[in-house]
Amino acid sequence: MYTERVSRLTGAVVWTKRPTGTAVRPVLPDGCMDLLSSEGRLLVAGPDTRPYAPEGPDRSWAGIRFFPGTAPALLGVPAHELRDLRADLADLWPAARVRRLCDRIAAAPDPARALEDIALERAAEAEAPDPLLRRLVECLDEGRPVSATAAELGVGERRLHRRCLTAFGYGPKTLARILRLRRALALARAGTPYAETAIRAGYADQPHLAREVRRLAGMPLGELLAGGG
Repeated sequence: MYTERVSRLTGAVVWTKRPTGTAVRPVLPDGCMDLLSSEGRLLVAGPDTRPYAPEGPDRSWAGIRFFPGTAPALLGVPAHELRDLRADLADLWPAARVRRLCDRIAAAPDPARALEDIALERAAEAEAPDPLLRRLVECLDEGRPVSATAAELGVGERRLHRRCLTAFGYGPKTLARILRLRRALALARAGTPYAETAIRAGYADQPHLAREVRRLAGMPLGELLAGGG
């Protein structure tokens, strides 16, 4: 069973997942990075460009999903180094520090809240998120073209691409595609007809939507909505 709530860390979401006895579903690209805790380990879920299929048996997880573009500053590692990866936090931070954090979470009555506390403490130590990156996400999520967004932000497209690699793990065009997919899935899950979903989400037509869903989610839209991911 999966549950989530708004975090005390601005823009983040705290979530938990417990085994249900059903098949484990793939995780779809969402523009975010997560800090994960499970079975005494802390891991970082890097930015995905394709569906991620969890390995091994289903198990309990606690996680905090950071607002797009904000995790690298908290973790101290560029997003592109973790693209499509799940990495042990001990490979990124001193092992002794990570062991202390794992012990702290294990002793907590609410592991998800303990994980959130750790993220809040780290955020207090790190530099504030770049407001330009947040505005970039807002513009692209509204369906604005990358070139027009770069011009509005006063950043050249090449420079914007470099900043996006560090913050999101990929360029702004890939980020725009992933955010568009999220919009489309939200509309389709709410019962909007596929053809209308395509236009409202920013696709040229329904076949364009179908192609992008297959590329980013790895399955047809109908299968996805039926519970495949």
